Amino acid sequence: MLTKRDLLRSAALAAITATTTKAVPVQAQTSAERPGFFKAKDIAEAGFIFGLPIVMNYGVMYEYAVDRNSGQFKAPFNQIKNEPNVFTYKDTAIPTPNSDTPYSFVWMDLRAEPVVLSVPAVDPKRYYSVMLCDGNTYNYGYIGSRATGSEAGDYMVVGPDWTGATPPGIKKVFRSSTQFSVAGYRTQLFNPDDLDNVKKVQDGYKVQTLSAYLNRPATVGAAAVDFPKIDKELVKTNFFEYLDFALQFATAQENEKEIRAQLAKIGVGPGKTFNFKDLPLEQKLEIGLGMKEGEKKVDEAVANAGKAINGWRVSGLPGDSAHYNGDWLKRAAAAKAGIYGNNPVEATYPLTRVDGDGQTLDGSKHNYTLTFPPGQQPPVNAFWSLTMYDGKSQLLIENPINRYLINSPMLPDMKKNADGSLTLYIQNKSPGADKESNWLPAPNDTIYLVMRLYWPKTESPSILPPGEGTWQPPGVKRVT
Repeated sequence: MLTKRDLLRSAALAAITATTTKAVPVQAQTSAERPGFFKAKDIAEAGFIFGLPIVMNYGVMYEYAVDRNSGQFKAPFNQIKNEPNVFTYKDTAIPTPNSDTPYSFVWMDLRAEPVVLSVPAVDPKRYYSVMLCDGNTYNYGYIGSRATGSEAGDYMVVGPDWTGATPPGIKKVFRSSTQFSVAGYRTQLFNPDDLDNVKKVQDGYKVQTLSAYLNRPATVGAAAVDFPKIDKELVKTNFFEYLDFALQFATAQENEKEIRAQLAKIGVGPGKTFNFKDLPLEQKLEIGLGMKEGEKKVDEAVANAGKAINGWRVSGLPGDSAHYNGDWLKRAAAAKAGIYGNNPVEATYPLTRVDGDGQTLDGSKHNYTLTFPPGQQPPVNAFWSLTMYDGKSQLLIENPINRYLINSPMLPDMKKNADGSLTLYIQNKSPGADKESNWLPAPNDTIYLVMRLYWPKTESPSILPPGEGTWQPPGVKRVT
């Protein structure tokens, strides 16, 4: 599938194509107009870093809202799709998926008119959130337990150029920086027997265009879009084509003008055309090398994000436009680490590929434990979890007990140690019937672990600010 980790590996990026999707192409640049080899390589590198989150987002949108045969299709634009179950190893469109909360999704087409999202009253004991994320992967707003409370309400989402009036009854207006945007709903599931209650909450989520909300005739519809097909093979060769396509639906922000001007110099942008297969060998090499270097920098940024604490990386990568402030490498790292991650105040994500001694976690070689001392479980207002992923694909793994995570709602069924501490057994094979309640199955290969603290507490002890808080995750220990 498109967003598996191997999708963007450097070996796959040696060949790329960039073509225009605009209506009126112009002639390709002459060699005199093009920057020199190393300058063009640098532009391709910067363009890859800038464009990676945008292309990844487009790929998910294509599978979820455009291609009905993708195997991951959810619903057409402006229609909500409730998932009455949590994600499993069969869900492959999004890397590092959350398996804590049944999801609901709506991809919004904001070109013709705004969209109104209505939420029901939700039991204050049940955490829920609606994260608004645009095509730039900016989290530009939240609805839910932390942000707006548990009361019912109507909220309006508008596109970057909307100038209309706000109708009565709308509690808040959220503005997307792109004309296509996604709302991702997370509704807490307490246990498997709670699923029907989650479905009742999901049934209360409503999505309408503004005209439908006002019970008026629809405005003039937006023009049909010929969305280019995208999959793992095509993204290897058409990266800049997809970036160029997506950018036409994103009004250029002030801090983007420089990078967009640089991309135009290698033929990417409005009124440009760029066909990789027709380029001389030297120019093919400059683009391929630039993208390879760009991916290397993104991977390094993910590995070094935030602060190292007992083997975990604790950071606050995701956020809105002001949060990134033109730091394209930070934005790319956030997407690569786990696209559609929450802002730290909504959820903070310690993650690790190593044990407390810095050695690579590998379920084929070792068994591991993670112990929370008495009274030192993750401090949250909602709940916490620890999720297991395959170290290569960052996807959930198939296992004999269908357990992909351990979270705080499971605590009543888990065993504590005599001193009140809680030990989790992280290994490929069962630790034995007496310990299986605390077993988090691991792949027979490398391991990627992500801890999630939903609505982390702000008073001490707290993980906030990320990497500097008074609570720290304990290290994973190798069993000898």
